[in-house]
This record gives sequence, structure tokens and C-alpha cells, in this order.
Amino acid sequence: MIDYNNILIIQTAFIGDAILASSLVEKLHRYFPKANITILVRKGNESIYEKHPFLKEVLVWNKKENKISNLFKLLFQIRKNKYDCVINCHRYASSGFLTAFSGAHHTAGYKENPFSFLFNFNIKHLIGNGLHETERYNQLIEDFTDKTVFKPKLYLSVSDFETVKQFQTSSYICIAPASVWFTKQLPKEKWIELCNNTNANTNIYVLGAPNDLELCQQIQKESKHTNIKILAGKLSLLQSCALMKDAKMNFVNDSAPLHLASAINAPVTAFFTSTVPAFGFGPLADNSNIIEVEGLSCKPCGIHGYKACPQGHFKCGYLMDLSSIKND
Repeated sequence: MIDYNNILIIQTAFIGDAILASSLVEKLHRYFPKANITILVRKGNESIYEKHPFLKEVLVWNKKENKISNLFKLLFQIRKNKYDCVINCHRYASSGFLTAFSGAHHTAGYKENPFSFLFNFNIKHLIGNGLHETERYNQLIEDFTDKTVFKPKLYLSVSDFETVKQFQTSSYICIAPASVWFTKQLPKEKWIELCNNTNANTNIYVLGAPNDLELCQQIQKESKHTNIKILAGKLSLLQSCALMKDAKMNFVNDSAPLHLASAINAPVTAFFTSTVPAFGFGPLADNSNIIEVEGLSCKPCGIHGYKACPQGHFKCGYLMDLSSIKND
């Protein structure tokens, strides 16, 4: 077996993708326990890997400011670090450029990447073939490991758990109502219905980013449930994980909180509106549920979602049946 000592994993896409890439960190550490492992993520996603026990370093690419100059600075850093193995989970030219010219002895990525012809090893990234994204990631390292797929995993600190203790004095659920894409989030009216059907003695904590605050406030204001507390923007991602871990249930969209739940094995119910689990981004927690509208000719309408329903009716959201959910 090849013994790699200095490994770089690249995943500069959205936060959910960065979370799922932790599955490679787990497996590579198991195979090469003495290796120095580094991960490269886009700016804003680095907090999930804070104090990760298996990572030597977290590299960050700031895409929003001086994007190209920062890319070349990263390449200089990568070449300076002299990685012997670079695994690229991203399918776009920027990461392909870093991989191809990294100077690593072994480079792997997807054929869809414009620079893949310069990689030592590449495979097709096929969505809808029954594989979970973590399985597709694992295919990038099967040639020098095996077919065993590791689940994503994030590591929480004592401080993360201490921060959320104040919210855990009684029974609670968590909801994460927002998504980057409008058609990937359950309609506001359905979140209100979910809250209204939750036992009055059960606390509801609303999670999200600071820019999700308006939606969270609307849900709180229009719901009849009196024990809703908005924590969007008040907790870090890992603190949110600590709260989710001991919730009776976490209700999420096909978005980052779904993958947070997978990475800490928290109970989760995922709403798939315009997308489908068959794309390979479904929940991996032991206690997982999926709710979606089936039989729509227009579903799925895209891999990532849209800012508005292409058909104008958003039936995949408004027809969602929540009757099976019991929050007694």
C-alpha cells in the first residue's frame, strides 16, 4: 500500500459540501494515521474544522475579495507545503488549477473538472446513480484505499456544549427554515404549520445565519406556538451542532443543517422540495426521515434549486404533507 505523509483535500463549494468532505478526513486518517492532513475550503466555511483533531491545517480561499490574486497566493502556499497527495472534491476550474499545478506526486479529481486531464487519477461525478455524495468522494481514493465509505464527522468542543446548556433545560426541537436557494426551502406557511402542531410545552429553537433573521421572525410572529426562540445568527455552526445533537428532532431543508445533523448523528427530518434524495445528498444520521411530495412531473427541476419556482406554483413545497410528524 502506498504511504502518503502529506495530504491535501480540496472542497471550496458551499458549506454542505465542505461538511461532507469530512468523510474523507476520517478515512484518510484511518488509513494514514501519521499523515499530515490539510483541507482547503472557501472563506466562511473554515469554522466547522476549528480544532479538528485529525487536521494539521485548514487553508482558506477568499473568493469574494481579490479572488484571482488570492488563488495564486494559495497555489504558492500549496506548492510550498509539498503535498504528496491532493484530492479534489470540487469540479470547477479554480480548484482544478490548484490541483494540477500543486506539485503533488498524486492528484485526483472528477473528469468534469477542466484541468482533470492533468490529474493522475480521475473519475466521472454522476448525480442520480444511487450513490450518496460521500460515496462519490470515496471513489476518489478507492485506488489506494478500499471501497469502505466513512460518514462525515465534525468535532465539538466542551465550550460548544457549555454555550447551549442554557437552552436544554426542557424538551425541545430545532428548525432551520432557510436555504441559499428559495425552491429548496419549505414554504414559510409550512414551517408555521409545523410549529403550531408542536406540543405547547416543547421549546422550538430556530437556527440559521444572520441573514435568515427576517424569515425566522416571520415564523415566530405568525405562529400560535408561544415557546419559539430565535437563535439564528447567535450560535456558531458548531454550537448549533451541540444544540441539535440532543434535540428531540431537527427539521431541515435539503441544505447545510441536514449535513450538520449527519456529521454529529443527530435526529433529523429533511424536507426535499424541488430536489430529490436520489441526487445523493440525503441524511446519514441513524434517526433520519425524509418528507417530500411525490408524483410531480416537474420535480426535480434542478440540482441546486432556483430563486423562484420555474412553474410559478411551487407545489413541491405547498403540497408537503406534515401529518406524519408527531411533536407531542
